[in-house]
Amino acid sequence: MNIFDNTEIAFASKSNPELRKSHFLFSVIGNPLMVKVGSWAMSVARATGFPIGWALQNNIFAQFCGGENIAECARATQVLDQRNVGTILDYSVEGKESETEFDRTRDEILATIRTARGNANIPFCVFKVTGVARFALLEKINAGEVLTSEEQTEFEKVKDRVATLCALAAETVTPLFIDAEESWIQDVIDNLCNEMMALHNREKVIVFNTIQMYRHDRLEFLKKSHRDALAGGYKIGMKIVRGAYMEKERERAANMGYPSPIQPDKAATDRDYNEAISFGIDHIQDIAICAGTHNEESSFALTQLLEQKGLPLNHPHVYFAQLFGMSDHISFNLSHRGFNVAKYVPYGPIREVIPYLIRRAAENTSVKGQTGRELSLIRKELARRKSSKAA
Repeated sequence: MNIFDNTEIAFASKSNPELRKSHFLFSVIGNPLMVKVGSWAMSVARATGFPIGWALQNNIFAQFCGGENIAECARATQVLDQRNVGTILDYSVEGKESETEFDRTRDEILATIRTARGNANIPFCVFKVTGVARFALLEKINAGEVLTSEEQTEFEKVKDRVATLCALAAETVTPLFIDAEESWIQDVIDNLCNEMMALHNREKVIVFNTIQMYRHDRLEFLKKSHRDALAGGYKIGMKIVRGAYMEKERERAANMGYPSPIQPDKAATDRDYNEAISFGIDHIQDIAICAGTHNEESSFALTQLLEQKGLPLNHPHVYFAQLFGMSDHISFNLSHRGFNVAKYVPYGPIREVIPYLIRRAAENTSVKGQTGRELSLIRKELARRKSSKAA
């Protein structure tokens, strides 16, 4: 039996009405036309200020987000706490441009780190560099363009925000993920990550970079990062994901006439993903990995690697992670077997997290088989409960 097929474990925390509600939501997101229309409506409402929170509050927002603030997340994630699945508080407000807004985001991430201090239920915190920096500035630096004196001052503030976040993470011994972003700003992010890892990952792995394996250069990047860390006397943390910007990457490469950074096909992405987790396990003393994936084959492969190497299933350098509201059959079945598991739990004011919700809906529609798998498992569990009740 597939270890992820146990729906009784996967959905133990959900009542029948909650399961039927999830079934409805995944049915909607599995319809490309509905997603297109719904995304357009949410974007228009956000741009015009039309009140839409009432329509989202108990539907797509409740499915994929923990709440509007940290306190609401604590209530929403009690079920994760009870089933030994960690919470990764993810402040998912995007697209800000001003220094005041960047400072506000930094302060919110600092609040998540303080909340996580000494809390075994919050094993990681996370942030995006674009949450504390202007995208166009990072793009200019990444392209090797000369900065004006004002831009140089602006970038110093960015570095200070990143350093402040990582310093508190180190002080509170709270591992901190720095998320990956588009390839045309990723070199800047990688450099900031490397500086922070060299500073804070001497004894324990505190700072994690993120690699998106849909890029054909990331496996070699992982190996080079490991070589650099050995030479520099520090450890590396890597969150390994398939990635979230593939369509945008291909389109930009085609429009601007440079070679696409994207793998030739999904098989190549899957191969490099599995090789990356294998590399992490082979160098487990120097590397901490988080397998951020909704892919059952890759998740199972990592469980097998741990068992084959005779490593503890809950080795502190190995975590699995999925998104809140998705792939509970992976998260809860892994946790039930004793593996380290955490859920990304996005939060923020409903209007501000609309871009995140649109991306979630679009990704569920575009990932072949994802929504269908969720629906089939929910139906299977409802049928099991009905049969059990009848018996």
